[in-house]
Amino acid sequence: MGEPKAKFRRTLSGTIISDKMDKTVTVEVIRSKLAPKYKKYLRERRRYHAHDETNEYVTGDRVEITEHQPISKTKRWVVTKMIAPSKERRYQ
Repeated sequence: MGEPKAKFRRTLSGTIISDKMDKTVTVEVIRSKLAPKYKKYLRERRRYHAHDETNEYVTGDRVEITEHQPISKTKRWVVTKMIAPSKERRYQ
């Protein structure tokens, strides 16, 4: 037989709003959603706990997170890469 198929995993991008936990960051993902009644775009905010094995990401970093098998009760995402560093990190 051939190789097993790669499973589909969602990826999202957002901003880290908390890095106070060990090996865990809280990522806020903001999306635009069309309100059916008013036909206006509204900002929808959702927060995810993501795994950060080396504690390298800090508050303010823009990161990409990928779906993963459950790591703990609330963690189902893993930080895969940094999109843009925070302002404090940029000027060091």
